[in-house]
Amino acid sequence: MKLSQSSLALLEETLKKAISRYTCGCEQTIVTDIHLQPNQNSGELSVFDDEDEELANATIEEWMTYDGDDFYENAERVLSNILCNLKNAGTFDKLTILKPFSFVLVDDEKETIAEVLLLDDDTLLVNDELLKGLDEELDAFLKDLLEK
Repeated sequence: MKLSQSSLALLEETLKKAISRYTCGCEQTIVTDIHLQPNQNSGELSVFDDEDEELANATIEEWMTYDGDDFYENAERVLSNILCNLKNAGTFDKLTILKPFSFVLVDDEKETIAEVLLLDDDTLLVNDELLKGLDEELDAFLKDLLEK
């Protein structure tokens, strides 16, 4: 699924709008998850907090016309890229949400599909990219250890 620049910008602005209520400078808020609910039929992305209160929404035209079976996988990839870019830009550093909290992709029944991004000062999510070459490194370490 290829999204236009305007759709990507709209997704980014929607996510920024959703978290903007947590940049007030007031006391810290406890939020465990921010739910991202894309809908292939309506093209809508709804963003909810833990209490199922809608924080923001937007309609993505390309989602309505997409007819593949891998909609959620593609939506997860796109949302993950946008959230990682926002994290790298320091957008989440100003939030008054107590860490850890997650951005979670959910389906129409609000069942969790994937954890898209975990924000925590002490925890790192392990992914395929991080694990590349780990077997070889461990084998080399063990071999070197046993030879001594």
